[in-house]
Amino acid sequence: LFNVSGRDIRAPGRTALRIARVRQIAMYVAHVTLQLSMTDIGRAFGRDRTTVQHACHIVEDLRDDDEFDRLVTVTERVAAASLRARAPGQRHEG
Repeated sequence: LFNVSGRDIRAPGRTALRIARVRQIAMYVAHVTLQLSMTDIGRAFGRDRTTVQHACHIVEDLRDDDEFDRLVTVTERVAAASLRARAPGQRHEG
């Protein structure tokens, strides 16, 4: 979807804006959609909890742009579907 490697996303220090933006979206989706704590997300990305918090604020602000919002929405749906597929024995009643 983003054509950025996991290695690039987890790279220490500052990275190009394109990679940083993908990392911010990933952190946001991990927190909002997957309900992971900011501390756990920071640990997984090699970043501080406050960096995750900042990323979530940035993504929220950028969602005012329709195209960016659509991109994040698709990412959230893919993450949620992946989570459901990995949860054996759980059924969605509806």
